[in-house]
Amino acid sequence: MARVKLDLPERFDFSTEISLRVSDINYGGHLGHDSILSLTHEARVRLLRKYGFTEINIDGPGLIIYDAVIVYKSEAFYGETVKIEVAICDFSKYGCDFVYKITEKETGREVARAKTGIVFFDYRERKVTYVPEKFRAIFVTES
Repeated sequence: MARVKLDLPERFDFSTEISLRVSDINYGGHLGHDSILSLTHEARVRLLRKYGFTEINIDGPGLIIYDAVIVYKSEAFYGETVKIEVAICDFSKYGCDFVYKITEKETGREVARAKTGIVFFDYRERKVTYVPEKFRAIFVTES
């Protein structure tokens, strides 16, 4: 069976730390897959807030998730603090990818990699729209 591979970018635009809650832990005693998506959601909201945006208003349009990928690297446990680094990359006309690297803070052990693909969405018109120029200007770097 083919495995999903997720390469990390060379640089990250933002990082935050989150302590794992008991509700993040599954019946196997470690961080659950559903909580990985919740943690990436929290990191994304914190990044957007840093620039004065919300998920519903990024200089006009909001965003919606159109795909998600999680690749596990190691277990994480209740009480550990994870560092979540976020990169915004692979821009298209209508969206981009948010790539996440999740590591355990104390040891630097990589816990997971994740990606959420997003498109910008005009919630009033109920349709996909272009990437806002203000957003693009912050995160697109010249090579």
